[in-house]
Amino acid sequence: MAPRSAYAHVPFCAHRCGYCDFTVVADRLDLADRYLAAVECETQSQLPPREVDTLYVGGGTPTQLPIEKLDRLFDALLAWRPLAAGGEWTVEANPLDVTEPLVQRLAQRGVTRVSLGGQSFDDAKLRTLERDHSADDLRRAVTLVKEGGIDACLDLIFASPDESLDAWRRDLDEAIALTPQHVSTYGLTFEKGTTFWGRRERSELAEVDDSRQRAMYVGAIDALTGAGYEHYEVSNFARPGHRSRHNLAYWSGDGCWAVGPGAARLVGPVRETNHRSTFTYLRRVETGDSPVAEREQLTTEQLAREALVFGLRRIDGVDTAAFAERYGVAVDELAGEAVARFVRQGAMTRQGTRLKLTRDGLLVSDAMWPDLL
Repeated sequence: MAPRSAYAHVPFCAHRCGYCDFTVVADRLDLADRYLAAVECETQSQLPPREVDTLYVGGGTPTQLPIEKLDRLFDALLAWRPLAAGGEWTVEANPLDVTEPLVQRLAQRGVTRVSLGGQSFDDAKLRTLERDHSADDLRRAVTLVKEGGIDACLDLIFASPDESLDAWRRDLDEAIALTPQHVSTYGLTFEKGTTFWGRRERSELAEVDDSRQRAMYVGAIDALTGAGYEHYEVSNFARPGHRSRHNLAYWSGDGCWAVGPGAARLVGPVRETNHRSTFTYLRRVETGDSPVAEREQLTTEQLAREALVFGLRRIDGVDTAAFAERYGVAVDELAGEAVARFVRQGAMTRQGTRLKLTRDGLLVSDAMWPDLL
């Protein structure tokens, strides 16, 4: 079946934060018209239109685009993948960009969720993370989005250099007080090629030790679930009825259309990834070449293994009977030895046909995935 989800990548940011390894160009809005023309060309090459249930516009920072250019982008995307009635439409935003006119326009266009890259309510921590907004900017953005009738979705980072457990708890308390509909919490990672990586190598920054990171993660689970949020995926929490349908489709292995620099699409067994360089992406589209940098035909086993890992990231886990019916192979045939070991170690549990991570497993899940893939 054709995917019922679509993603568009917008690479623009005011500046690149020190921990970011996404496909981004900083302070280059002079490229906006070329980018929009390229996306229009790429979407037109994938016609006819196919209706989708979820549309996600990410980045980068889509809201770096002025409202009239956002409208142009939205027109191209909806002509390519029109949103079904009752569909979910998410747009990522930087808190500093969120204004009443922007929120009004997003609501008029039918956007249902705004994902705010807030990261923290601590001004000193925001400076360490090289964010360009303040805590007050974030509070104002959450309030404006909610007042505009759009779900406010908040990203928070924990384990910033020198961050204490008490400081992280204050971030969680501030987030809960604002009652966003969705909260995602991520531990800070040092990715090779980022400035944070180089600063750590020069001992200018230090990672928070593992025991404190685990305490921060557990603290987030306890605080958010205690405040009525459903913990439905390793890093994601939602008010009842406000889970990300787009991400759930992704974690369910349902495939996704995608356009823009660095965007990855999975259609049937074929995964294609556009070139990560925005400049190369633009040149390729402008000269009539394919923007695709990588193409892979996945086997049924590869699809099944990926689906197993993504499924186990969900707190509900994997229904092994449904999994075997869908992929034609049992979980135990794919990874029986590893699963049995994780169950013995207390990282996984079996309840009838349901296989899922325990709380101990949640704490070490990233280290488990290679054994399943």
